[in-house]
Amino acid sequence: MAQDDIVDLFIIGGGINGVGIARDAAGRGLSVSLAEMNDLGWATSSASTKLFHGGLRYLEYFEIGLVRKALIERETLLRAMPHISWPMRFVLPYHKDMRFEGDTPTSKLLSVFMPWMKGRRPAWLIRLGLFLYDNLGGREILPATRKVDLTTDEVGQGIEDRFTFGYEYSDCWVEDARLVVLNARDAEARGAEIMVQTKVTSAERADEHWVISLTDGETGETFERRAKMLVNAGGPWVEDVIRQVSRTNSSEGVRLVRGSHIVTKRLFQHDKAYFFQGEDGRIIFAIPYETDFTLIGTTDAEHTDVSSKPVCTEEERDYLIKFANGYFKHDITKDDVVWTYSGVRPLYDDGAKSATAATRDYVLSVYDDGAPMLNVFGGKITTYRKLAENALAKIAPFIGDFADNWTAGVALPGGDFPVDGVQDLIEGLVVDYPFLDDAWAKRLVRAYGTDARRMLGDAGAPSDLGRHFGANLTEREVRWLMAKEFARHGDDIVWRRSKLGLRMSVAEINLLDEWMQTERGR
Repeated sequence: MAQDDIVDLFIIGGGINGVGIARDAAGRGLSVSLAEMNDLGWATSSASTKLFHGGLRYLEYFEIGLVRKALIERETLLRAMPHISWPMRFVLPYHKDMRFEGDTPTSKLLSVFMPWMKGRRPAWLIRLGLFLYDNLGGREILPATRKVDLTTDEVGQGIEDRFTFGYEYSDCWVEDARLVVLNARDAEARGAEIMVQTKVTSAERADEHWVISLTDGETGETFERRAKMLVNAGGPWVEDVIRQVSRTNSSEGVRLVRGSHIVTKRLFQHDKAYFFQGEDGRIIFAIPYETDFTLIGTTDAEHTDVSSKPVCTEEERDYLIKFANGYFKHDITKDDVVWTYSGVRPLYDDGAKSATAATRDYVLSVYDDGAPMLNVFGGKITTYRKLAENALAKIAPFIGDFADNWTAGVALPGGDFPVDGVQDLIEGLVVDYPFLDDAWAKRLVRAYGTDARRMLGDAGAPSDLGRHFGANLTEREVRWLMAKEFARHGDDIVWRRSKLGLRMSVAEINLLDEWMQTERGR
């Protein structure tokens, strides 16, 4: 792209909101450039609890609109990406001492009419919440809530005996970092320019358009792009972009909330997840993860410095362990933790008293003092597609007429097969590539869907796939990820394009990175 060309949109930020807007806009015929200063999904968008969900607990804050919007989206997204997203059942064990966290609107209401509850969540209220959860979003694919006997059902076998019953409801799992990459890949296929490891150093208004200065983070090369409109999807850095990059006068801001997770050895054998409620009113999930592990999270802690990389602190780790140990028969220890991760959620600063109470909904604001700028605050991964549609509605008055909404139900790369077709793809792959075992084939289908065949190509034996780096990661797959999925470093592949870092040694990951840098330098 020539430096003097003026694109319709320049997007800052390669998280899910940035790439979602880029894909939507490019699909409507707009010219789009996007710059991400690190890897795609490097920050918040690869550090979620990895759920497409309505947010059951948000009902207690009366965020009915947000929950309904997210519930409707679950199945829309599931149909578009059945390789990286799938239905999951969640078990909520019940006990009489379940409590609200702080003064939620619901707890305040109950304190007036039922003061004897003393801050507890009664069973009838949970049933009501689950009824709304089942019916607010026009559920078609996912099964309804049911009551479960924990003394006889397999989901109760690893739970303490004091839990005799609970409720089982539906939500969806999603591979969050792959969601980002596949949106970026589709945006590029539709004409968008996607730049990774590229930092925006300044954005200046000139003659009713933007002049954006950029620096390649690896070569140090500086260059410019010009755009009719700037989209600030900086996530945790959205305020930095407003105040330091574009120097726009705005009083709006974000509240940075750190969410930490731990990954342990596998704690139970079934494929259902748990929704645990603590005596402090908070909730956590315990979710089957990468076949051999369990994911537990999340925390809500204030994070004051965006320049400080979020990490799961020892206190947060111990909190999650203690929380889970209140439910599981066999206690977890820190020695069972194989990995931790943490992300910063850039919530719109609505003045809420606590991090937990702050709204999870998004806010889109346009500043049009000269060349226009759209700032994206907050948002949930489940509503990223609707956020993009609403962003394009905000953009339309400044760019002119363009095509209508189009993304609902349109498959992401590799997702062009039925929701219930994963097993057929796996079995077909094993038949056509007999050197694959079921686990290897399942990993490839879950990562690439129908593109798994395109990636494997004419391979008739493992040797045809080139060098093996560990955990069945081959040269052919790495070349695919470098050519089509913007991967530049070993960490990009083993922690964001996949989670093979859980199975590969540090030495193997280092050798992978060295090989990639050699290949890139050829």
